[in-house]
Amino acid sequence: MIQYEGTDPITPLLRSLKVTMAWFVLGVIIVVAGSGFAVRSRLPGTVVPEHYQLKFTPNLGQDSFIGDETIDVQVMHPGSAIVLNAAEINFQEIVITSAGFTQPAQVTLDSKNETANLTVEKPLAAGPAQIHIVFVGMLNDKLRGFYRATANGRKYAVTQFEASDARRAFPCFDEPAMKATFSVSLIVDVGDTAISNGTILRDTPGPGEGKHTLVFSTTARMSSYLVAMAVGDFQCVEGEADGIPIRVCATPDKKEQCRFALEAAEHILQYYDQYFEIKYPFGKLDIVAAPDFAAGAMENTGAIF
Repeated sequence: MIQYEGTDPITPLLRSLKVTMAWFVLGVIIVVAGSGFAVRSRLPGTVVPEHYQLKFTPNLGQDSFIGDETIDVQVMHPGSAIVLNAAEINFQEIVITSAGFTQPAQVTLDSKNETANLTVEKPLAAGPAQIHIVFVGMLNDKLRGFYRATANGRKYAVTQFEASDARRAFPCFDEPAMKATFSVSLIVDVGDTAISNGTILRDTPGPGEGKHTLVFSTTARMSSYLVAMAVGDFQCVEGEADGIPIRVCATPDKKEQCRFALEAAEHILQYYDQYFEIKYPFGKLDIVAAPDFAAGAMENTGAIF
């Protein structure tokens, strides 16, 4: 047996570790406090989304947009309230349908926690329900949510939702675990186009003079922060790899610079298909060079920005 003389050498070591941990914890507290980090409340989970039907009409001239959404949800327990996320959204109309009965809902906003509490007079039954909301939002200058970008003297509308800014574009259950499918439509000015996660199913005139409507295919089941939209006079170069249509899109003055990116994307997609032995799952791939983009890159499904 080894015998130690004098003071036990383990005690100073433990004391040193305790001091080090104390300084580490203090450092974390200082960094968190200095960063303005705030713990946001979690949604209760009593209602979960299944599908979003989203229609947006951006007004680039007025830095605003009108939204119309229907959310198919599952009510897990009977109750009179639904809590979801919303920030900088002006609610215009809310009705909720449950068990064949449609009724208006009142909204109470909590700006600190970025939530909206929808309450109805008659309790909602457990099971499927629909939430229909008409709302107005702003194309902000914060480079997050549904925001305004500029290039060549004109405006664009672009999204950046990761991790919790989809709520600035539409009321939603804006937590990554609350996955759903999304069907997006965009009503934009003639001369402009729109890009979203899905392929374009239809592009029809109207409603109204000087407008056309683009309807996109339904997405895979995914988190709300992966929804993507871009509106403006984007121009694209087109190719394909392993049967997947690929476009690289940018403002008109940058179109020719897209060709190398397209060539690289074709090779990379094909290589990844072979290397991982898992085919690219989203049906098409758009790669969009968005003006005024803070995130560096964003892996929106089917529409990388």
